[in-house]
Amino acid sequence: MSRTADTPTTADIELIQRILPHRYPFLLIDKVRDIVPFKSAVGIKNVTYNEPHFQGHFPGVPIMPGVTIVEAMAQTAAVMVGVSSNLADEDLLVYFMGIDKCKFRRKVGPGDVLELAIDVTRGKPGGKVWKFAARATVEGDVAAECEFTAMMDLPAEGA
Repeated sequence: MSRTADTPTTADIELIQRILPHRYPFLLIDKVRDIVPFKSAVGIKNVTYNEPHFQGHFPGVPIMPGVTIVEAMAQTAAVMVGVSSNLADEDLLVYFMGIDKCKFRRKVGPGDVLELAIDVTRGKPGGKVWKFAARATVEGDVAAECEFTAMMDLPAEGA
């Protein structure tokens, strides 16, 4: 599907939950803004102390695990594709196929607002396989960056 005049440029938590199957404690984004259909978006993650990973990572020094930052990037990408393709309520499933050039540059902890900028480097409307370049920042400082490939799939008819 292609963009219509009604395609939103932001996704609040309600729309995110209509696109992604993830739920607490694994829904890792709170909002997606600046959606340019099939091209880019920025996810927002408000990092709070009450998240379950901080109980053990690390006691007394809470640091958001790098893998959850990468997952938040992927969730942002999936919402961008879902909004662009009008896939709300369609049971979209997203699978990592590869993660490349992943670097972690700054600790992320409670009180931080993580901005997750993603850009499509390969993919097209109606396509299943997408590649993205992503960068996570806190107050303008790069926290992590990577490239990843994901498959976006819908359940088979009658499944």
